[in-house]
Amino acid sequence: MNKKGFTLIELLIVIAIIAIIAGVVFVALDPLTRFQDSRDSRRWGDLTGILSAVKIHQVDNKGSYLGTIASLAADTPAMITSGAGSAGTCTATTTLASVDLSGLATGGYLSAVPMDPQGGSASSTLYYLIKRSNGTVTVGACAPEHTATGISVAR
Repeated sequence: MNKKGFTLIELLIVIAIIAIIAGVVFVALDPLTRFQDSRDSRRWGDLTGILSAVKIHQVDNKGSYLGTIASLAADTPAMITSGAGSAGTCTATTTLASVDLSGLATGGYLSAVPMDPQGGSASSTLYYLIKRSNGTVTVGACAPEHTATGISVAR
């Protein structure tokens, strides 16, 4: 009787080859890094949007900042909030105050105040704003994941 089929050794060799290929593909794709990069990309977009809204509001109001930004002390970092918020801490900088940017959303400059993709909330978006004494505004992320130099935009 002539039986056709695979021997146990042949099956084990095929399974081992598939496992090696799967391991190489998994390491090459590195999903954790891809997720971190995508969240950092969203942070860059959020910060650019916030800063653009602040500057467009300033232009529309003859050079005046939004009231909550104007009341900030120069060179003092402030946690961006949406509505009632309190001062918090930030890994990128020490946060001493809070600044409510919901006025930009109600004014049509932002659809909503952006929040960090890793745990931001209305009372602590995990983004900060610094109004510099030279007139520039810096907006940054408190907890970038895969960007060693930090994420901030200034204009």
